[in-house]
Amino acid sequence: MTVVVKIGTSSITEADGTIKSEAIHKLTSEIAAVIATGQQVVVVSSGAIGAGLPVLGFEQGWPKDSVTLQALSAVGQSRLMALYQRNLDSFGLICGQVLLVPRDFLERAQYLHAQHTLNKLLELGVVPIVNENDAVADDAIRWGDNDRIAALVAHMVRADLLLLLTDIAGVYEADPRSHPDVQIIPEINDMSLLDELVSKAGGAGSSRGSGGMASKLAAARIASWSGVRTVIASADRSQVLADAVAQACDVGTTVVPQPHRLSARKLWLGFAVPPSGIIWVDTGAQRAVVERGASLLSVGVTDHEGDFKAGDTVEVRGPDGETFARGPVEVSAAEIRSLVELHSSEQISSSSLEVIHRDFLAVLPQP
Repeated sequence: MTVVVKIGTSSITEADGTIKSEAIHKLTSEIAAVIATGQQVVVVSSGAIGAGLPVLGFEQGWPKDSVTLQALSAVGQSRLMALYQRNLDSFGLICGQVLLVPRDFLERAQYLHAQHTLNKLLELGVVPIVNENDAVADDAIRWGDNDRIAALVAHMVRADLLLLLTDIAGVYEADPRSHPDVQIIPEINDMSLLDELVSKAGGAGSSRGSGGMASKLAAARIASWSGVRTVIASADRSQVLADAVAQACDVGTTVVPQPHRLSARKLWLGFAVPPSGIIWVDTGAQRAVVERGASLLSVGVTDHEGDFKAGDTVEVRGPDGETFARGPVEVSAAEIRSLVELHSSEQISSSSLEVIHRDFLAVLPQP
C-alpha cells in the first residue's frame, strides 16, 4: 500500500512559528512504524514559512506581502527538512526533499519527471517530503496550501490512501465552535454531500496555515475522483496513521473513492482551480461536449455569471443547472454577454466563437 500523509502547519508549529519537535517526533515514529509493515509513505508537509518566522525576526506574526513570505519559506524549508531527517535517522530512514509547483501537474513532461522521481525514491526506500515550491512559485497560479498538492501527489503515485492531518478530529456536521454538541461525519460517500460541505466550509483554519477545512474537503474530492480513499483526522490522535491504514472505524472522517479515475490534467482543471464564474449552455452544446468531446462554442451559451477574464476557469452547467464540465475560457464575461445577446437576437447564426477548447475541457464523471 502507498500512503500520502499531509501534515499541516498548525500540526507541527507553535503560534510564533517555532517548530514543535515533539509533534515531528510523534509523526515520524508513526511513519516509521507503518513503513516497517511494508507500506510506502509520501509526506506532504507544510510549515516552511512558519519555521522561518522566528529565524528572521517575525515573532509578531505573518507578513502580508508574497515576496517576504517566499523568503521566509526559503529559510524555513531547510530547517524543516533537517528536523525531519534527524527524527527519521533514529529509525534508519532517509528522507528526500521534493518541491513542486502547479505546472508540474499540467505539463506532461514535468508530470512524468516528478512521477518518476517520486517512484524511484519510494523504490529506494526513501521517504519523500513534498512541499509547494513557495520560494519561486508564480503567485498567480500557486495553490497557497498543500492539501490540493497532496491530493494530486496521491494521484501521481497511485496511492491507496490520502491522510489529511489537521488540528481537529474530523469533518463535523456543523462548525463545532458555535455548535459544541455537533457530531463528526464518519463517512462521506455521496459526492453531492461533499460538494455541499466544500461550499459551506470556512477559510484558513489557523493564522499560521492557509488550508482550512474547505481546502481539505476540496482535496478529498480530487482524491476521490482519483480512486483514492481519504481520511481527515487529528494529527494529535495516537497511532492515527496506523489506524487510518487499517481502516479503523473511529478515525476522523473517511471520504470514499469514486470508481472513475480522472487524468491529472482533468483533476487540475476540474477541481484544483477555484472557478471564477459559471456558463450555462443549452442541451445541444452539452451533448456535443459530453458525447462527442467537442469544444464549447458560443452559439450554445445561454447565460453566464461572474466577471471572469480570458484564461480564468469556469463551471459549465446544462439546462438542469448541474455542473458537467470545467475549463479555462478563451473569452471574457463581457464578450460572452455580447455573444449571447447577438445569438438571441439572431444577428449571427452560422458562425460561432470557441469559448473553451476541447483539450482544456474537463468533463466531470457523473456519480
